[in-house]
Amino acid sequence: MKKMIIFDPAMCCSTGVCGPSIDTELLRVATVLNSLKKHGMSIERYNLTSNPQMFVDNKIINELLNSEGIDILPVTIVDGKVIKTKAYLTNKEFCEALEVPETYLKTTIEIKKKQCCCKDGCC
Repeated sequence: MKKMIIFDPAMCCSTGVCGPSIDTELLRVATVLNSLKKHGMSIERYNLTSNPQMFVDNKIINELLNSEGIDILPVTIVDGKVIKTKAYLTNKEFCEALEVPETYLKTTIEIKKKQCCCKDGCC
């Protein structure tokens, strides 16, 4: 199984739902990662604000930050190889990088219809 690590820029949270407006890109990424983890994928995600030591300890990200600066973030690494910088992977790129089908990203919500309690089915 492939191992993915995502290094986020400094931010208050990675969900995209905090602050004055919703960041739809962060929300998409959080949803995708949640779906992939439910399928057993090995994914780690570190935020520069919350996990600065991980940026120091990881040789790859440390070297990138020293040579390129923080504008290189976000950075996605799979099995020790940088696969994308300065932007998050698209849904298709997530699937290709982890070699999983796109169905892993689909969520199913079952909505049960309320049964009518009227004799003539009016409700």
